[in-house]
Amino acid sequence: MTDMLVAQRRGLLVRELEASGVLKITELATRLKVSRATIRRDLVDLEAEGRVTRVRGGALVATAHRAEHPAAVPAPPAGPAAVASAGAPPASEQTLGLLVPSATYYYPRVVAGVQAVAAERGARVVIGLTDYARPRDLEQIEELNVAGVTGLLVVSTGGHHLPAVTQERLVATGLPFVLLERQPQDPFDACEFVVTDHRQGAFGAVRHLAALGHRQVGLFTNGSPTAPLVADGHAAAVRALGLDGGAPVVDSGRPTLGSAEAAGHYERFLDQCRDRGTRAALVHSDHDAIELMRHMRTQGMRAPEDLALIAYDDEIASLAEVPLTAVAPPKHALGVQAARLLLDRLDAAEPEAVPVRQLTLQPRLIVRASCGARGGA
Repeated sequence: MTDMLVAQRRGLLVRELEASGVLKITELATRLKVSRATIRRDLVDLEAEGRVTRVRGGALVATAHRAEHPAAVPAPPAGPAAVASAGAPPASEQTLGLLVPSATYYYPRVVAGVQAVAAERGARVVIGLTDYARPRDLEQIEELNVAGVTGLLVVSTGGHHLPAVTQERLVATGLPFVLLERQPQDPFDACEFVVTDHRQGAFGAVRHLAALGHRQVGLFTNGSPTAPLVADGHAAAVRALGLDGGAPVVDSGRPTLGSAEAAGHYERFLDQCRDRGTRAALVHSDHDAIELMRHMRTQGMRAPEDLALIAYDDEIASLAEVPLTAVAPPKHALGVQAARLLLDRLDAAEPEAVPVRQLTLQPRLIVRASCGARGGA
């Protein structure tokens, strides 16, 4: 009976990891209602069976038994470096170091794209996590280098342009590297990167609202590294389409979600929209669009009747009370393309002969109910 219970618990543990991709020991213990010591023993045995891979910092990742569903695997929780298995034992000697600033928003699907390519090409992925609030980019680059990675995929915590000191550290490792959603400060630097054209994404959103008859389109952003690009695209669309430039443009500066400070920004933005006759807005991000919609309801406003909304990110936009039309950056494809660039160079007989590639991917607009046009839910 005890063996059956152990087998059942371990089966549940593997299913939790397959569903979430990476979990901390404390999270697994809470979910399965057992001690952390029990989880650790289970993981040791499961790793011996080749079913999971244990990682440093208390993070875990299941081996990719479901490589046909890579998008379901999110990024790992915060911690030092986390080694992720890519299915069967690696067929090559390549180990990709992946540095990302967030484990919960935007980047899980990017990581899933990297993992999918690693699984296809028999490589491993080692994940280093930093944080927007407490950046540890340089430290994590060094840890990944010490861990023995053969190449680096890097999303820095700063703005869209990679800080010079971070690029210097990357070059100093002597490892090939590819930037994701970041570019070097020097536009003539022969540095490989894969980025989303967020300016184009914002431009398309404003153009869509203009086609629906709106002559003013407000903008609300949240101070993220993507915000300036979204603002540039919004401004370019207002100019190119000959729209009224009097609509409110607000950046909240990244207050804590749900805080009184955040609420104040939403309220002021809605007041400005009402005062200026603005009846359409682009909102970055999904979280902010959903919160803004909640504040609209308390003021007796409705979407899209009183304010047509388009969210930027499409992480949880479809789950809003009124499903949000959203700009969807190609996150999974971003990870796929970046991993391919790096592995192409690493696997080449003459890596220096491989041309430097810089890819720009276009986001797409997914039309739902919040903008007032017919679309899918």
